[in-house]
Amino acid sequence: MSKLSELAPSYIRSIAAYQPGKPIADLAREMDLQPEQIVKLASNENPLGVGPKAEAAMHAALTDIARYPDGNSFILRDAVCAKFNVKPDQLIFGNGSNDILELAARAFLTAGDEAIYAQHAFAVYALVTQAVGAKGVVIPAKEYGHDLPAMLAAITAKTRIIFVANPNNPTGTLLPKDELFAFLKAVPSNILVVLDEAYDEYLSDTYKSEAIKWLAEFDNLIISRSFSKAYGLAGLRIGFGVTSTDIADIINRVRQPFNVNSVAQAAAAASLEDDEFVERTRALNQAGMLQITRGLTQLDLDYIPSFGNFVSFRVANTKEVYQKLLQSGVIVRPIAAYEMPEYLRVSIGLYSENEKFLQALKAILSS
Repeated sequence: MSKLSELAPSYIRSIAAYQPGKPIADLAREMDLQPEQIVKLASNENPLGVGPKAEAAMHAALTDIARYPDGNSFILRDAVCAKFNVKPDQLIFGNGSNDILELAARAFLTAGDEAIYAQHAFAVYALVTQAVGAKGVVIPAKEYGHDLPAMLAAITAKTRIIFVANPNNPTGTLLPKDELFAFLKAVPSNILVVLDEAYDEYLSDTYKSEAIKWLAEFDNLIISRSFSKAYGLAGLRIGFGVTSTDIADIINRVRQPFNVNSVAQAAAAASLEDDEFVERTRALNQAGMLQITRGLTQLDLDYIPSFGNFVSFRVANTKEVYQKLLQSGVIVRPIAAYEMPEYLRVSIGLYSENEKFLQALKAILSS
């Protein structure tokens, strides 16, 4: 008798499931540690937690939790339009920004189509492409970032989508705005460009994205944004996409009803009004980035300069160092799955969390 798993298409069976960062509860059980002894710096979460306005909105939303959420996300839609000066029918809301990536793939990719993305780019691009039977075309990285000319050269008659992460995860690299704009002008108008800007809030004003303004010129551009990072709502899973009205209309046809819960909608809308919390988050991240990169330099370790809320660093005996960090109560992220087996990625935490990581790493390397 054949296995039931063989009923699934071969392209589904060959998918390697996404591996998230290790939860604190798991490590506590495995290492017989108390949760409060553990520092999790693996998943690029906001160490400040959730902002006060979002927290108040969450509590208020709980009083109506027995009812289905607003399937059109009206209040949140209005808040995003006001914040980013876009039209309501340009928006798509998702269960995290990952959902936007998947919806774009489901709406516009079929078996035999091709999607282009960079080596060392976010793993979900490959997952959503393969899940619909399309072919992923991986472009070798240039200094751990996107090689835009090579991505343009890879376009064929089968290309339907190009995924670009800016800043990129897990490398933290950032594309200059003029180069990205020139790239968009060079991409044929019948090919979609999905620009993943999950970490844009961490950028200084000099580097901050102008892509939403570019939508007036590029109907084939889809921008995805996340509330999981700087806004501190990772556990609620909410993100949004903004694009041309034609593309938004098609993507919203494949979006599941009620895909964004009511608590998430309320918290996200309130977050957009809490600029003070986002500024505190960015300031903490800048200080923490300096703390960690100085510490890595003192340990004579190479790292990739990052524009996100994380940094990837090279270390010998990566698996051993990772395991010893776990034993010390510090969770970081191995990124061998991103073809970077000699690197670990550490998220920026509170000062005390960063210090615990650096001290544990120092002890491991000197032992």
